[in-house]
Amino acid sequence: MAVYNARKAAQVIAYFALKEPSKRIDVLKAVKLVYLADREMIKEHGFPIMDEPHVSMPHGPVNSKTYSHIQGEFDLVSCGWADFLRDRANHQVSVKHEAPLDWDELSDAEIAILNRVWDRFGGMNKWQLRDWTHDPENVPEWEDPDGSSLPIPLERIMLAVGVQNHTKQAQSVKEQYALDDVFSNLKQ
Repeated sequence: MAVYNARKAAQVIAYFALKEPSKRIDVLKAVKLVYLADREMIKEHGFPIMDEPHVSMPHGPVNSKTYSHIQGEFDLVSCGWADFLRDRANHQVSVKHEAPLDWDELSDAEIAILNRVWDRFGGMNKWQLRDWTHDPENVPEWEDPDGSSLPIPLERIMLAVGVQNHTKQAQSVKEQYALDDVFSNLKQ
């Protein structure tokens, strides 16, 4: 996997939070929407928005690095997260600035996916989203981790959303991310 882009993850969550009247979003809802956006991007384009591991957790599937950042497990200022989001409070994350934000990390295709995911799931509350992602008819790649967490391989997500040649495509995505990682390290 390439270097995790916390700034991009923060932009995804801020994008969703700005669609809420309060300009804040429940943590559980945010992590479900991020996962569903990755899933939709994989379905449509063959690769996720975020380059990070996905895991099954008791409340459903999540993007693990984004979840760790939303939990405050990293220095949120130095990684760019705090440029877009305030610290978590009362199980919610809020947008730092309500003015139009620069979505410099997000492509037009990614923004289109975010809009599609919001249109479909934005009206659900956190518990409805959790229940929806627990249904094997909706998200067959999630499995009950029995109070812990279990990895969800990219191949399994691709298979679930109908990506042709899912094993080969997953390998191709992993190789591309590895190349991106090499180039990122060369720039430093």
